[in-house]
Amino acid sequence: MGSPTHNKNSQLDFLKHRLNMFLDILEAIDPEDTDLDDIDRLITMIDELESKIREFNNRELSESVK
Repeated sequence: MGSPTHNKNSQLDFLKHRLNMFLDILEAIDPEDTDLDDIDRLITMIDELESKIREFNNRELSESVK
């Protein structure tokens, strides 16, 4: 995926970009044609975003302890 992002601004930009991608996909989905696989992919995207937020928070906490 690339090198770890330690800069707070870069982390925030990354999260904003991922959230905007999610919102774009959400807006493009036609509720009439959406199946369980589509919903599962959206849930996976949310889980990955949440995981990345935790990772950035943990990285920030561990760096502040040093």
